[in-house]
Amino acid sequence: MPRYFIEVSYKGTSYSGFQVQKNANSVQAEVEKALAVFYKRNFELTGSSRTDAGVHALQNFFHFDVDGEIGDDSYNLNAILPPDIVIRRVFRVNEEAHCRFDAQSREYRYYIFDCKNPFLQDRAYYFPYPLDRTVLQQAAKEVLLQKDFTSFSKRNTQVNTFQCSVYESEWIEEKDCLVYRVRANRFLRGMVKGLVGTILQAGRHKITLDEFLHVFQAKDCTKADFSVGSEGLFLCRVEFPGVDG
Repeated sequence: MPRYFIEVSYKGTSYSGFQVQKNANSVQAEVEKALAVFYKRNFELTGSSRTDAGVHALQNFFHFDVDGEIGDDSYNLNAILPPDIVIRRVFRVNEEAHCRFDAQSREYRYYIFDCKNPFLQDRAYYFPYPLDRTVLQQAAKEVLLQKDFTSFSKRNTQVNTFQCSVYESEWIEEKDCLVYRVRANRFLRGMVKGLVGTILQAGRHKITLDEFLHVFQAKDCTKADFSVGSEGLFLCRVEFPGVDG
């Protein structure tokens, strides 16, 4: 049966997350609803990366199987979808392709601003405190050396391993924001927010770099700081072999 990928972008403010949930609206629910309206049949979507409530995405993917050929009907589907979700393209892939398991890496960016700005308040995290940029970068580099991220995974998560390979971890400047950029083969539930919140504590000299490293060694999520908001977090890219991004 033919398999298709759907590339989507969305502003996550109004949604409980990416994946379908009981008694709460999600990005997946809205896309499935649009597909049902346009194609007059129900589809079961599989998602690539399960972003949490309030998290945004510049690029994420679903896949689905359908009996027969369809075209790139993104224009018509976008006319049905709410304005905070957009389908970038619909394209056929190999029948064995899997948008979750075949992803080679995922890149997140977390945006912070320190001067009050009403045009950033739902797309970045307001953090009006002085930060030691050197310490931020040092902590980011330490992340590259780690493999076990147990301390940076929220509880009640169903995973077989807390091992992750982080390929890039750095702080950069983008316009009016300070941005943490991280790319890895996989991410655990709450992992990016936990890393950002804990690195910010080091950047404020609330903890030392040694204490930051001890958080990893503790393998205890109560040692990490998950307090930063979801509004600053963006899934920016999901990389697949043979799929142009």
